[in-house]
This record gives sequence, C-alpha cells and structure tokens, in this order.
Amino acid sequence: MADRYFVATPISGDRAILEGDEAHHLGRVLRAKPGHLVTLFDGGGVEYEAKVVRVARHEVELGLVARREVDRELPRRISAGVALPKGERQRWLVEKLTEIGVASLVPLVTVRGVAEPAPSVLARLRRGVIEASKQCGRNRLMQIAEPVAVTHYFQSADVAAARLIAHPECPRMADGPDPSTGPTGDPSDWFFAIGPEGGFTDQEVTAAAAAGWQCCSLGPTILRVETAAVALAAGIASGSGAWTSRS
Repeated sequence: MADRYFVATPISGDRAILEGDEAHHLGRVLRAKPGHLVTLFDGGGVEYEAKVVRVARHEVELGLVARREVDRELPRRISAGVALPKGERQRWLVEKLTEIGVASLVPLVTVRGVAEPAPSVLARLRRGVIEASKQCGRNRLMQIAEPVAVTHYFQSADVAAARLIAHPECPRMADGPDPSTGPTGDPSDWFFAIGPEGGFTDQEVTAAAAAGWQCCSLGPTILRVETAAVALAAGIASGSGAWTSRS
C-alpha cells in the first residue's frame, strides 16, 4: 500500500500525470527512474498499476499498465458530523475516520465550538484525507464537507437513515442499539453527531430529538471529541456496539 500516489484529475486514456507534492515525492525524494512501478488512484474507486515514463522538474508522466476495480468501502455509508477540535487533533481525527471507512466528515458549527473551520483548515484536512487514503488503500476519498450549523445537519439528514447524537447525559441501558440495523431497519446509511469539548447545549440536544435523532452515550467516561468520533464510527463500521441510547 505504501507506493500509492493520488492523481488530482480523473484518470483516462493510457497516461497519467502527477503534479505538486505527489510528483515531488516520487520524482525528487524517491528519485524514481523510467520503468519504476507504482499504484495510482484518483478517488473514483479504481486503482491503476502504472510505470514511470518521464520525470520532469514539476511533474511525472506515467503509462498505465493495468486497471483494477478494487472496492475497499464499507457496506454502510457513514456521515460523521463533528465539532472540530483544535490543532493537530484535527489531523488525527481525519486520519482515523479515513482508515475506518467513513464516507464524509461534516464540520459542525455549534454554540460551544472551539475551532474555526476556515477554508485553509478545510484544505489541510482534505490533504490529510489523501495521505491517509494512500496509506490505508482506500480508492474513494472521504469527503470533507463545508461547515454547517448543527441544527441544519440534524434537519438535513435522511430520515430513513440511522441518526445518532452522542451525549454523555443520555441514560445508560443494558443493551444499546445494534449498528447492524438502523431505527428504520435500513443499515446502509448512518449519520452521527459529536459535539465540542463543552458538549452540545440543551437546545441543540432538543433540536436533534425534534428532528428524530436518537441520543446515545459512549460510556461512563468523558471522551475527547476525536476519541468519541472514532469510537462511534468504529462501532458502526464493525456492526457491533455497546453504546446506550434512547429515542
């Protein structure tokens, strides 16, 4: 999986061009020569075996040798709405959600949010998705959506999907919901919401309930934002979970 490179434009024909950081790494850092074999992907779900043809100052030209339909996506689509933490914790969050197989990360604007999801932040996170995808072998990129108000996220989620809001004050029950089936019996689409360090406000929790979301607790301890998001995503992805909930 290590020798994988992302092509920013859709791959077609029998040639591909690497530019920017990808070309620099392959051509300048690794000093690849014509004939060097690598794997390419463009985020569309396919990967290609390719051979270096030409190494220029700012680009690397490759010839396509083989096209492979390799699906490493989850059978259920997960949308993670998260009030972003600060600094490097954002990078860790994106890396792990990408590895787990989350389809999209939606930065949530909340009353108690501590990080501003500015355009420069989103650009950095999208680059982090590419790097994590290169490492873990995903051929489709996790989408980093534009920031939305948390109430809009609650209202816009598909009502036929499973929808969970994590909140430590939800009552704990012996048996939590099984992520292999959603509340409507459709396991294919999941939405969840993780609040900021200070948690969701009572008004935000009420808005989620009014929109039909299910409240869930992730256990007796208070988790950091990124820990909570990864724990919930992993539980849904694996088809088993021990969180507790109420409707």
